[in-house]
Amino acid sequence: MPVVDVDPDELRDLTGHEEKGNDELREDLFALGLEFEGWTEDDEFQLEFAPDRLDRLSVEGVARSLRYHYGDDHGVYVPSTNDADWTIEVTDTPPERPYVTGAVVRGLDMDATAFDSLIQLQEKLHATMGRGRAKGAIGVHDLTMLKGAPGAGGDAGAKTITYTSMDPDGEPFVPLESDVGMTPREVTESHHMGSQYADLVAEMDRYPAIYDDVGLFSFPPVINGKRTEVTENSRDLLIEMTGTDQWTVDHMLNIVLYSLSARGGRVERVDVSYADDAPGEYAGQTLSRPDFGVKEKSVTHDRIESIIGVDLDPETVVDCAERAGLDATQTEGEEEMAYDVEIPPYRVDVLHPLDVIDDVGRAYGFNDLEPRYPDVSTVGGRHARSRLEDAARDALVGLGFEDLLNFHMINAEENYERLGVDPESDVLGGGEAVTIREPYSEDYTMLRTWALPSLLMVLENNTHRAYPQDLAEIGLAAELDESQNTGVAEHRTLAAAVARADASYEDAKARLQALAEAFGKTLETPPTDHPTFIGGRAAAIVLDGETVGVIGEIHPSVIVEHDLEVPVAAFELRLDGLD
Repeated sequence: MPVVDVDPDELRDLTGHEEKGNDELREDLFALGLEFEGWTEDDEFQLEFAPDRLDRLSVEGVARSLRYHYGDDHGVYVPSTNDADWTIEVTDTPPERPYVTGAVVRGLDMDATAFDSLIQLQEKLHATMGRGRAKGAIGVHDLTMLKGAPGAGGDAGAKTITYTSMDPDGEPFVPLESDVGMTPREVTESHHMGSQYADLVAEMDRYPAIYDDVGLFSFPPVINGKRTEVTENSRDLLIEMTGTDQWTVDHMLNIVLYSLSARGGRVERVDVSYADDAPGEYAGQTLSRPDFGVKEKSVTHDRIESIIGVDLDPETVVDCAERAGLDATQTEGEEEMAYDVEIPPYRVDVLHPLDVIDDVGRAYGFNDLEPRYPDVSTVGGRHARSRLEDAARDALVGLGFEDLLNFHMINAEENYERLGVDPESDVLGGGEAVTIREPYSEDYTMLRTWALPSLLMVLENNTHRAYPQDLAEIGLAAELDESQNTGVAEHRTLAAAVARADASYEDAKARLQALAEAFGKTLETPPTDHPTFIGGRAAAIVLDGETVGVIGEIHPSVIVEHDLEVPVAAFELRLDGLD
């Protein structure tokens, strides 16, 4: 979860509630879903929150949410914007990074606190929505240090910068935190900041670059030039963002602009002019940015009441929506009452009517909800699958395994590549995974197709602990399957690993045999091949004549890939094979 450092004095100042003590602020923040994690060395709050609310990655965003919570602000707020005075011409860009956006902010009072907040917001957005700058990278520049180049029509008075590409060994420039001119390639090889992001451009024939009439001032996504460095004395800023997706950089820009607007900044539009032959979907188009258009969602009154669990009059629903920073208009449909809800430009998390209902419920106050028994006549009981899981866990613990609970989400590298599995192969762990279209983290992009990768990740993180380490997990696995009505085949899987200096196939087989006998199953282990296991030291798991899994000694290449120094023997099978 993202953690943001927030100065409570800044919160009091930005919300206008100087009377709020630290304890009361913490309670109010908790009501918004922001959990207090501790204090920094500078006596600031460390706040942890769900990664969907990226608009709260700065003290300005947190203060905005508090003002709505206190009822000081209502409804959707959209900052006013001045007409465009600058143009970003997009031509001959690297196809790997074709998109750019930008805006100008004038009249800022950049004291030390505001400057630190901007830097933190930039870093947090890079780490989350920007995927470590791979999907979106932010450049902030002192506008007074830029000189507009002549526009496409040769207008000498035009204020134009150009997003294009450059030769890695081309013209030197002075990067941030340096006083020496360096070529772009030298920056990626020897600059202490530039080398951290060298892998983002390593496969490019030409590097991304942004020029003004003086020369190169930004090398995205790696580093800015020193000439346009922002300081506490900067008052007018150019914000530029490049990336692999226009939607992403546009919404990252919105979050930054709302933060700077809270500091008194005046937003000025920028025209983004794509060349006719530019890669991507906007070739030949000119976009006016920022895009402060509001989104709309529709939600019925009955659904709000059924999800929150209380009876609400329409006036209360509208008020709660407005205190969540939304605008709601009651509509009378043919069959039921509903609301048209407007979503502000900085909210990237509202994707479904349920997200609107969550905002309404939080504004109403989840702590104010009174628990009540459901109006049903049935009596709850244990599901048969739950009883089977508990019995299997008890058996594994009795066999000396430590029971684990890992995330069901993973990424393709951990699930397939590091274990030598081809997603298209017909082996345990193969199969096409269920992927997330817009994941918030590159670590969790898909549902795992088997559980053994999770166990090996735990072993990799536990190399500092003593051996033996005998680990087991029962959890979810899934893969795409067109024969299912949902398009996805899910199952519960059981995986176990034995890691020790003398771990062998026989050790894992003995545990598996005892597990099968505990459930009255006949076990057979005919030889098989699996890329994760050593050839000749792997077998299929057959219970009562049905193949349900695989067992064997982990291949040395997989051991080395996970930095393990002891052999590992493991097995995995479908849990329903024990039923």
